[in-house]
Amino acid sequence: MSMPPALPTPSPAHSAAPEPLGVPAFPPLRVRGGRHRLRRAVRRRRRAMAAGLAVAAAALAATGAGGPGRAAPRVSDTANTASTGVHQQAAPRQPAHQAVEVVSAPVRIADAETVRLLRPGDRVDVIASPDSRSGGGGGGAARVVASGVRVTDVPRPHDPSPDGGALIILSVPRATATTLVGAGASARLAVTLR
Repeated sequence: MSMPPALPTPSPAHSAAPEPLGVPAFPPLRVRGGRHRLRRAVRRRRRAMAAGLAVAAAALAATGAGGPGRAAPRVSDTANTASTGVHQQAAPRQPAHQAVEVVSAPVRIADAETVRLLRPGDRVDVIASPDSRSGGGGGGAARVVASGVRVTDVPRPHDPSPDGGALIILSVPRATATTLVGAGASARLAVTLR
Protein backbone atom coordinates (compact mmCIF):
# COMPACT_ATOMS: atom_id res chain seq x y z
CA MET A 1 0.00 0.00 0.00
CA SER A 2 1.46 3.26 -1.08
CA MET A 3 1.31 6.51 0.81
CA PRO A 4 -0.17 9.51 -0.83
CA PRO A 5 2.37 12.15 -1.65
CA ALA A 6 2.82 14.79 1.02
CA LEU A 7 1.44 18.23 0.30
CA PRO A 8 3.94 21.01 0.25
CA THR A 9 3.82 23.18 3.34
CA PRO A 10 3.44 26.89 2.69
CA SER A 11 6.49 28.93 3.30
CA PRO A 12 6.35 31.87 5.70
CA ALA A 13 6.93 34.33 2.85
CA HIS A 14 3.73 33.18 1.00
CA SER A 15 1.41 33.36 4.04
CA ALA A 16 2.06 37.03 4.89
CA ALA A 17 -0.29 39.71 3.51
CA PRO A 18 1.10 42.07 0.90
CA GLU A 19 2.57 45.32 2.07
CA PRO A 20 -0.05 48.09 2.36
CA LEU A 21 0.30 50.86 -0.15
CA GLY A 22 -0.13 54.40 1.12
CA VAL A 23 -2.95 56.64 -0.12
CA PRO A 24 -1.47 59.42 -2.18
CA ALA A 25 -2.05 62.96 -0.93
CA PHE A 26 -4.61 64.97 -2.90
CA PRO A 27 -6.29 68.32 -2.32
CA PRO A 28 -9.82 68.30 -0.81
CA LEU A 29 -12.75 68.13 -3.22
CA ARG A 30 -14.78 71.30 -3.51
CA VAL A 31 -18.27 71.05 -5.00
CA ARG A 32 -18.92 74.22 -6.89
CA GLY A 33 -22.33 75.89 -6.89
CA GLY A 34 -23.78 74.23 -3.78
CA ARG A 35 -24.51 77.53 -2.11
CA HIS A 36 -25.94 78.94 -5.32
CA ARG A 37 -28.21 75.94 -5.77
CA LEU A 38 -29.83 76.63 -2.41
CA ARG A 39 -30.35 80.27 -3.31
CA ARG A 40 -31.90 79.32 -6.64
CA ALA A 41 -34.25 76.87 -4.93
CA VAL A 42 -35.41 79.52 -2.44
CA ARG A 43 -35.86 82.03 -5.28
CA ARG A 44 -37.95 79.53 -7.29
CA ARG A 45 -40.13 78.83 -4.26
CA ARG A 46 -40.71 82.55 -3.70
CA ARG A 47 -41.62 83.04 -7.34
CA ALA A 48 -44.07 80.14 -7.22
CA MET A 49 -45.69 81.58 -4.09
CA ALA A 50 -45.92 85.05 -5.66
CA ALA A 51 -47.48 83.57 -8.80
CA GLY A 52 -50.02 81.68 -6.70
CA LEU A 53 -50.98 84.82 -4.80
CA ALA A 54 -51.31 86.75 -8.07
CA VAL A 55 -53.63 84.08 -9.49
CA ALA A 56 -55.73 84.12 -6.31
CA ALA A 57 -55.99 87.92 -6.40
CA ALA A 58 -57.01 87.83 -10.06
CA ALA A 59 -59.66 85.20 -9.32
CA LEU A 60 -61.07 87.28 -6.45
CA ALA A 61 -61.13 90.38 -8.62
CA ALA A 62 -62.88 88.51 -11.43
CA THR A 63 -65.60 87.14 -9.15
CA GLY A 64 -66.22 90.48 -7.47
CA ALA A 65 -65.30 89.19 -4.02
CA GLY A 66 -63.07 92.19 -3.35
CA GLY A 67 -65.14 93.24 -0.37
CA PRO A 68 -68.28 95.22 0.37
CA GLY A 69 -68.92 98.21 -1.84
CA ARG A 70 -66.49 97.11 -4.55
CA ALA A 71 -67.72 96.19 -7.98
CA ALA A 72 -66.07 93.57 -10.16
CA PRO A 73 -63.74 95.15 -12.69
CA ARG A 74 -65.09 95.48 -16.18
CA VAL A 75 -63.28 93.46 -18.84
CA SER A 76 -62.38 95.77 -21.69
CA ASP A 77 -63.78 95.22 -25.15
CA THR A 78 -60.26 95.09 -26.59
CA ALA A 79 -59.44 92.12 -24.36
CA ASN A 80 -62.55 90.33 -25.64
CA THR A 81 -61.54 91.03 -29.24
CA ALA A 82 -57.99 89.85 -28.65
CA SER A 83 -59.06 86.62 -26.96
CA THR A 84 -61.75 85.63 -29.46
CA GLY A 85 -60.20 87.10 -32.58
CA VAL A 86 -63.60 88.47 -33.61
CA HIS A 87 -64.38 92.17 -33.59
CA GLN A 88 -67.47 92.75 -31.48
CA GLN A 89 -69.49 95.90 -31.24
CA ALA A 90 -68.96 97.57 -27.88
CA ALA A 91 -71.93 97.21 -25.55
CA PRO A 92 -73.32 100.43 -24.08
CA ARG A 93 -71.67 101.17 -20.76
CA GLN A 94 -73.76 100.62 -17.67
CA PRO A 95 -73.56 103.29 -14.99
CA ALA A 96 -71.14 102.36 -12.24
CA HIS A 97 -72.64 101.09 -8.99
CA GLN A 98 -73.48 103.98 -6.77
CA ALA A 99 -71.98 103.79 -3.31
CA VAL A 100 -74.77 103.18 -0.81
CA GLU A 101 -74.53 105.26 2.34
CA VAL A 102 -75.09 103.06 5.37
CA VAL A 103 -76.40 104.66 8.57
CA SER A 104 -77.24 103.48 12.07
CA ALA A 105 -80.98 103.57 12.66
CA PRO A 106 -82.53 103.19 16.13
CA VAL A 107 -85.73 101.16 15.89
CA ARG A 108 -88.23 100.47 18.66
CA ILE A 109 -89.47 96.88 18.51
CA ALA A 110 -92.86 96.22 20.10
CA ASP A 111 -91.89 92.95 21.84
CA ALA A 112 -89.07 93.50 24.36
CA GLU A 113 -88.69 89.76 24.94
CA THR A 114 -87.79 89.24 21.28
CA VAL A 115 -85.15 91.96 21.52
CA ARG A 116 -83.47 90.09 24.39
CA LEU A 117 -82.70 87.28 21.92
CA LEU A 118 -80.74 89.58 19.63
CA ARG A 119 -76.98 90.11 19.65
CA PRO A 120 -74.82 92.54 17.65
CA GLY A 121 -74.04 91.02 14.24
CA ASP A 122 -77.38 89.19 13.90
CA ARG A 123 -79.27 89.58 10.62
CA VAL A 124 -82.99 90.34 10.96
CA ASP A 125 -86.07 91.18 8.92
CA VAL A 126 -88.16 94.08 10.27
CA ILE A 127 -91.91 93.63 9.88
CA ALA A 128 -94.49 96.39 10.33
CA SER A 129 -98.04 95.53 11.33
CA PRO A 130 -100.84 98.12 11.67
CA ASP A 131 -101.27 99.40 15.22
CA SER A 132 -104.93 99.23 16.24
CA ARG A 133 -104.23 101.39 19.34
CA SER A 134 -103.00 104.35 17.28
CA GLY A 135 -106.15 104.59 15.20
CA GLY A 136 -104.75 102.71 12.24
CA GLY A 137 -107.78 100.45 12.27
CA GLY A 138 -105.71 97.24 12.28
CA GLY A 139 -107.20 96.20 8.96
CA GLY A 140 -103.98 96.25 6.90
CA ALA A 141 -101.66 93.31 6.42
CA ALA A 142 -98.18 93.05 7.88
CA ARG A 143 -95.37 93.95 5.51
CA VAL A 144 -91.59 93.56 5.49
CA VAL A 145 -89.99 96.98 5.89
CA ALA A 146 -86.32 95.93 5.90
CA SER A 147 -84.86 92.56 4.94
CA GLY A 148 -81.54 91.06 6.08
CA VAL A 149 -80.32 94.11 7.98
CA ARG A 150 -77.54 93.82 10.55
CA VAL A 151 -78.02 94.53 14.26
CA THR A 152 -75.17 96.74 15.44
CA ASP A 153 -76.22 97.26 19.05
CA VAL A 154 -78.87 96.18 21.55
CA PRO A 155 -78.84 98.86 24.26
CA ARG A 156 -80.06 97.81 27.69
CA PRO A 157 -82.90 100.10 28.81
CA HIS A 158 -82.40 102.29 31.88
CA ASP A 159 -86.15 102.63 32.38
CA PRO A 160 -88.72 100.15 31.11
CA SER A 161 -90.72 101.48 28.20
CA PRO A 162 -94.41 102.19 28.99
CA ASP A 163 -95.53 100.39 25.83
CA GLY A 164 -93.38 97.31 26.54
CA GLY A 165 -91.09 97.78 23.56
CA ALA A 166 -87.30 97.79 23.35
CA LEU A 167 -84.75 99.63 21.23
CA ILE A 168 -82.26 98.12 18.78
CA ILE A 169 -79.75 99.81 16.47
CA LEU A 170 -79.66 98.58 12.86
CA SER A 171 -77.12 99.25 10.12
CA VAL A 172 -79.18 100.07 7.02
CA PRO A 173 -79.00 102.17 3.84
CA ARG A 174 -80.26 105.72 4.29
CA ALA A 175 -83.45 105.09 2.25
CA THR A 176 -84.30 102.07 4.40
CA ALA A 177 -83.74 104.12 7.57
CA THR A 178 -86.32 106.64 6.34
CA THR A 179 -88.80 103.82 5.66
CA LEU A 180 -88.19 102.36 9.15
CA VAL A 181 -88.84 105.71 10.85
CA GLY A 182 -92.07 106.19 8.88
CA ALA A 183 -93.25 102.65 9.64
CA GLY A 184 -92.37 103.01 13.34
CA ALA A 185 -94.58 106.10 13.60
CA SER A 186 -97.72 104.40 12.28
CA ALA A 187 -97.23 100.68 12.94
CA ARG A 188 -95.89 98.22 15.49
CA LEU A 189 -92.52 96.80 14.45
CA ALA A 190 -91.36 93.22 14.98
CA VAL A 191 -88.22 91.34 13.97
CA THR A 192 -87.51 87.85 12.74
CA LEU A 193 -84.04 86.34 12.98
CA ARG A 194 -82.43 84.98 9.81
